[in-house]
This record gives sequence, structure tokens and C-alpha cells, in this order.
Amino acid sequence: MKRIAFALLLVSRVFAEDVRTQPLKDLNGYFPFDAPSSLSDWEARREEVLHRIKVAAGMWPMPTKTPLNAVIHGKIDRGEYTIEKVYFESVPGFFVTGNLYRPKNIKGKVPGVLSAHGHATNARLALSDPSRTRQQIAEGAERFESGGLSIYQSRCVQLARMGCVVWQWDMLSDSDSIQLPREVVHTFAKQRPEMNTTENWGFYSPQAEAHNQCIMGMQLMNSVRGLDFLLSLPEVDPNRVAMTGESGGGTQTMLASAIDDRIKLSFPVVMVSTSMQGGCTCENASLLRIGTGNVEFAALFAPKPLGMNTANDWTKEMATKGFPELQKIFSLYGKKDDVFLLRGEHFQHNYNAVTRSAFYTFLNKHFKLGQQSPVIEKDFEPLPREQLTVWDAQHPAPKAGDPDFERKLLKWLADDANQQLRTAAATSDGLQKLIRPAVETIIGRTYAQAGSVEWQLKDKQDRGTHLEMTGILHNTTHNEDIDVAWLYPKQSKDRVVIWLSDKGKTAVSDPEVLQLVTAGTTVLCPDLFSPGAPQNGVVKNPREFAGYTFGYNNALFAQRTHDVLSLVTFLRNGKVGSHKNPSHVSLAGWGNAGPIAAAAGALASEALDRVALDTKGIRFGKLLDFRDPMFLPGGAKYLDLPGMIALNAPHPLWIAGEGAKPEVFGTKFTDLTPYVGSDSAKAAAEWLLK
Repeated sequence: MKRIAFALLLVSRVFAEDVRTQPLKDLNGYFPFDAPSSLSDWEARREEVLHRIKVAAGMWPMPTKTPLNAVIHGKIDRGEYTIEKVYFESVPGFFVTGNLYRPKNIKGKVPGVLSAHGHATNARLALSDPSRTRQQIAEGAERFESGGLSIYQSRCVQLARMGCVVWQWDMLSDSDSIQLPREVVHTFAKQRPEMNTTENWGFYSPQAEAHNQCIMGMQLMNSVRGLDFLLSLPEVDPNRVAMTGESGGGTQTMLASAIDDRIKLSFPVVMVSTSMQGGCTCENASLLRIGTGNVEFAALFAPKPLGMNTANDWTKEMATKGFPELQKIFSLYGKKDDVFLLRGEHFQHNYNAVTRSAFYTFLNKHFKLGQQSPVIEKDFEPLPREQLTVWDAQHPAPKAGDPDFERKLLKWLADDANQQLRTAAATSDGLQKLIRPAVETIIGRTYAQAGSVEWQLKDKQDRGTHLEMTGILHNTTHNEDIDVAWLYPKQSKDRVVIWLSDKGKTAVSDPEVLQLVTAGTTVLCPDLFSPGAPQNGVVKNPREFAGYTFGYNNALFAQRTHDVLSLVTFLRNGKVGSHKNPSHVSLAGWGNAGPIAAAAGALASEALDRVALDTKGIRFGKLLDFRDPMFLPGGAKYLDLPGMIALNAPHPLWIAGEGAKPEVFGTKFTDLTPYVGSDSAKAAAEWLLK
């Protein structure tokens, strides 16, 4: 170990500025997709992004699928097709509402189509202004005065005429979906003190964010349960199921098509883009787009048939920015021709007759419907609201905008997830398969992804029995810097302790640190990223929704955990001159750094020999401000901090702040040493020296 100090003194170089000091990214940023060059690289990346979507949307694990209790009533015979009114429960007491279109005289199995919609108010039930429709006809966007009055009914009618069963349902707070108000679903602006509690919380609260509970996830759950409903119909062919939708419905189409293999053809409209990623609270979620974006989400559907379009909106550059990369992914499977882009930059944001015709034609080709190509929509007579609404005297509507229902819904989701996770955590295998992947996504980096780390010396002082050196560890893979103070004993025993505390580098003068150094142990005291930051930064969006920030940027807690992974990586794998890596590496954490040590210890368990930490009883589920520097999206859901602590096994663990009997679930530590007392750092130092 003596050669490490010599090598450290020789290295001096200038590193680029830490990328994390740049302005925060938001939904209006640039989201290029760098398509991997090999199928194996893409498949590995695909699994990582899929898992990110599931965690962010609250679907890891998938909420328990309870009975739909579907009610189908009020059939309307339209000659070539029928329309029925439907509602079912995606989770107990939460109603999904919509219309079911079926062709008449069905023989055998027929295709099924999920038809999502965007942000038009009362989309399924409303009819457009006739003068607006005439203007669209003049512009070439629509073909018929009557049929053009509802683009939502028009595509369902045409698809039914083509022989498809179509399920068109309401997005949250729209048309007959009234249990959550529009002010919560789409226009949420300010945190609600009455919903920001540690029990019975509401959407957008730090509690909801810490449990991965979001409006986007609820809409995605409704999409998945809508597919369950569609496939419960005996006439629907499970091998020919498609999904389409525009704008916010395009976001839902991308995400549902990615996570549910039962969808066989996908056509997201005016949403696949390297530009704006979706501006509504129903299109964003904490963790969702960190390091990824909509083009990559669309690519997850490969190699199954995928279509999309451009318009004079944020999608207008797709032909040169995004679509070539999608073609590259499809080419890896030998299916380049199965991804399709309709150019339509001369139209505004739309799902107009031209775009609908492209979808019908794409569907006709891949599902072999036998229609003349291209498929041109026929005229029809749209129905008014009163004939399509699912609620009536015999089928009374649930209470509208009930805050108690909102609390009850989130409690059911939290309890359901907790039961599943605790059952899994009863065994080490369950912890590794269910909890670990979630923690990796929440932190945003695995130990294997920590990258390459180099050293730059700033200063060296001879303290008699040891050398004190300060410098920067630079992660060249991620372009991140860590200010570090090293205490290197001249009589080293080839052992290193990474000492994390709220004091950062100044902890080198702490008696516990000097105790370790005197005994021959090298100690690293780092300033973790943005030391002393009083809170998480947030993007310049006036709406107090954590997803607008943490859907695109890692929280401080995660970034600081990344630094610890870089430190461990350097000690185990760093290349500085010809030094020999230490044979024994331990990690210790105090104050707010205790939970960070737990997270890093969980992710780098195989690289650490011992971990000592004092959690101070901190729980992510007790934080009531997403600006708190300890706030972590998803942090409470996966058994909170005890879940991370359990993943530290099997290396020896010394732990304070968790009582005499810490909750360790189904893990087996080679040595678990709980501590109850006031001088935990001193006791831990003595344990580390054993």
C-alpha cells in the first residue's frame, strides 16, 4: 500500500467542470437517442429503460389485479357496428369509463384496438364547433362536416367498420371519469397542506413521490386494465391488439406499448420527439426520463410494428432527429420497414383525417384486414353526449372530486405494494430480485456503472505519523468531481475506510478518524456533491410538482450516492501510476451521510468488506418537502431505509440509529452489530479496527 501515496503525488491534471453544476434539465430540453450498434447492447439497455418506466409509474411490482367488475350496458345499434357503455374498476372503487365499439356479425376472432385521447376537454363526449370543422376541411385536415365533429368517435367508427373491436376510455378527470378533479389531474399548481402528511396523503405530496404514486402512473394502470378488459371479450384476437392515441394519449400509447407485451402494434401520434417531452402533470413522473426520453420509449416496442407522425409542433424535426435512430434499432432485428413515419409538418398538432388514414392503412397492412389501401375514412353521424355517457339512473355516477377517495386510493396502492414487497423480502432471493433492481433505478446507477475514476493532487502535508493530501477524484465516465482529503499513515496496514459525514473533508481532524489512522488505516473524507446545499434545486416551473424536476434530474441524495460509488470504484479499480489497490475497503457514514452509506453499501456490497453507519432513524417516508436534501423519489416504497440496509448483506454491518433489533428482512449478514448509545462514531471506529 506504500506505493499508493507516491503515485498520488505524481498525478496532476486539469479536469472538466462537474456536469452536475450545469442548469437542471426540464421537459423542454433536448433528448437525443443514441441507438446502440449491436442487438445485445440494445437488449440490455432496453431492459434498463423498461424497468425505469415501471418503477417511476408505480408498477414495480404491478399493483394487484383485482376483479374488473365490468358493467356493459346501453347497446346502440348503428347498422354496421354497435356502441356500448362500459365502466370497470382498475383498482377497487376506481372506475374507468368509456365506450366499446364492435362490428356487427362477428365471425371468429377479430382485432382489438385501444384508443386513447389527449387533453381536449370532454374528448369522448364533446362535439366540435361546425365552423371549426369546415375550416379544417378547407385546410385538408378533415373530409366530412358531420364526421369531422368528433375525431374520437370517427376513428372508433372507422375501425369497427374495418372489423375491429375498439375500446375508447376517458383519461382521468375527463368526460365520465369524475372521481379525481381536473385541478388535481391536469392543472395542479400548489402543494396542498392537508394532503402533505405522513399518513393518508394525496397526489403530488412528497409522500406520494416517495412511494412512486403519480397521475401518469394511474393513467398507465388504467391503460393496462383496459387491455385486460379488451382481452376478456371472447371475440378479440390476442395476437392482433393495437394501441393508438394523440398528444397525452400518445404518451400513454408509448408507455403502455413498452411495458405490456400483449400490444402487438403501436401508433403514438404527435408525441415521439427529441424536443418537448409532454407538458402535463399526467405525462410526467419522478425518475421517468432521467437519461432517456420519448424516442427511446418508442424504440422499446421494436421489432413489433410501430408508426408515428410529425406536425408543426415539437415533433417537426423527427425525420432527421429521432426517426433515423428508430430505423437503426429496427434494423438490428431485420425489421427496418416495420417502423413508419408520416410527415405532416404542414398541419398543426393533430390526429386529423390524414393521420387517421395513415393509422388505418398501417393497421390494415400488419393485421391483414383485407381493406383497399390506402384506407379512406367514410362519413358517419356522431352521437351526442347523452347517448354516450355511461352514467344514468340505473348506473349512478360515483362521487365527484372527493379528496377522501384520493387519499383512500393512494393508501390502497401503498398497502398493496408494501404487502407484496414484504412478502418478497422474507427471502434473500426476493430481496435481490424485487428490491435491488428498484433501488438501482431510484439511485440511478449501479456499482458496475460507476465508471472510471482518476486522481488530481492539490496539496500534500506531512503530519509526522501520516500524510494529509487533498485533491479531486474525477469520474471520467460521468464527468463528475469529488473533493477528497486523504489521511495516509506511514505505517499502513493496506486497509482503507471511506468516512462520510456532514463535515465532509474537515472530518480529517475528528478523533475517530485519527484513531483509525493511528492504527494504520488510510481514511478518505470526501465532500459529497454540493456540500452544505440546504435543499434540492428545482426547475423554473411555477407548478409545485416534483416530477417536473426529478423526472429529468437525480435528487441530491442520489448524486451523493454516486460519489460514494466512484470512491469505492477508485479504490478497487482505479489506475494511478502503478499502485496496488488496497486489500480491504470499508465504508462508514454519520449524520445525513448515514443513509447515503446505506444506499451505497447496498449497491456496492460485493466491493466492500465492512460498513458502519448511524441512520439517526431517518426515513424517506417522513419527509414533507421535496426540496429537503434527503428527499428521494421512490425512497419510501421499497421498505424505506431498512430495505437498503438489508441489501448490504452479506458483508459485516455495524449499525446505530435503528434500535437494538434492526429490521433486516430475509438477509444474512456475516456479522450484524446493532449499537444503542450516544457516541456511535467512536464505537464504530473501534469495530472497524477489529
